[in-house]
Amino acid sequence: MKLSVIIVSWKVKDKLKANLEALFRSQVDFAWEVLVVDNNSGDGTVEMLKNNFSQVKLIVNDDNAGFARANNQAIPETQGDFILLLNPDMLVAQDTLAKMTAWMDNKPAAWVAGCHLVDTAEQTITNVRRFPRLADQLAVAAKVAHLYPQVLHQYLRKDFDYNKESKVDSLRGSFFMMRRSCLEQVGLLDERFFVWFEEVDYCRRVAEAGGEVWYTPVAEATDLVGQSFAQWPTARAQAIFKDSQLKYWRKWQPRWQVWLLHCGWFVGKVVISVAGLFKISGKTKT
Repeated sequence: MKLSVIIVSWKVKDKLKANLEALFRSQVDFAWEVLVVDNNSGDGTVEMLKNNFSQVKLIVNDDNAGFARANNQAIPETQGDFILLLNPDMLVAQDTLAKMTAWMDNKPAAWVAGCHLVDTAEQTITNVRRFPRLADQLAVAAKVAHLYPQVLHQYLRKDFDYNKESKVDSLRGSFFMMRRSCLEQVGLLDERFFVWFEEVDYCRRVAEAGGEVWYTPVAEATDLVGQSFAQWPTARAQAIFKDSQLKYWRKWQPRWQVWLLHCGWFVGKVVISVAGLFKISGKTKT
C-alpha cells in the first residue's frame, strides 16, 4: 500500500462528498486507501458515505473528538507508506496524489510535506508558517493584529515564494503528508490540542527529532478553508484557539511567557469591549 488518506469530518457533508469525488478521480498507478472519521456530524454524513463510498473505511464517533484525536484513531488502521491528513473541504487535482507521492519518494529528507493550495479563484492560499514567537502571538491575543496586520507578516511568511520548493518551519494541517517512518519516530498527534496548533506542534517535534518539513509546488489542491470552523460562534472558536495556543506555549516555552500571553488575552478582551462601546455609541448618535 503506497498511500493512506485520512479525512476528519464534522458537519460538512456536501463538501466531504465533493472532496471524495475528486479524490476518486485521481490518476494513480499504486494501491491506496481512504479513511474517514466522522466526528458525530449528525447531518447525514454517515449515511452519505455508506450509500456512495463503500470503499471508504469509516470510523464513526459519538462525539466531536477534535482533529488530533480523530486522526489518531485512524492512523493505526492505515497501511500506506505515506499518510495524508486531508481536510474535508479540500479538492485535489487529478494528478495531486501521484505527484506528491513521487516527490516524497525522491525527497527522503522530507518527513512531512505540503503542496500548493489555491482558492476557488486560483489564488494562492498561504500555508507556510514560521514557528510562532511570543511577539506575534501577543499581537494575536491583544488584537493588535486586527489593527496592524503587518505585525504578522514574518510569522505568516508573506515573503515566501510559493513557486519554489523549500524547507520550512511548519505547514497548515489542511494538506499534511507524512512518511510512515516519521510516525514511527515522532509518534501520533498530541491530543491535548482539540484543533489549532496540533500541526505546529507536530512540525516542531519533527524538527526536534532531526527531520525536515517541506513545501513543494509540484502538486496542487483547492482549499475552501475552514468550512467546519465557520459553523462555530466566534466566541467558541476564539476560546478553542486560545486554549490551544496556551497549551502549545506551556509545552514549548518558559512559564513567564505563558503568563504574558494570558495578559495579552486580557488586553484583547478589553480592546473588544471598548470597540463594542464605540460601536454602540456611534449607532446611538446616528
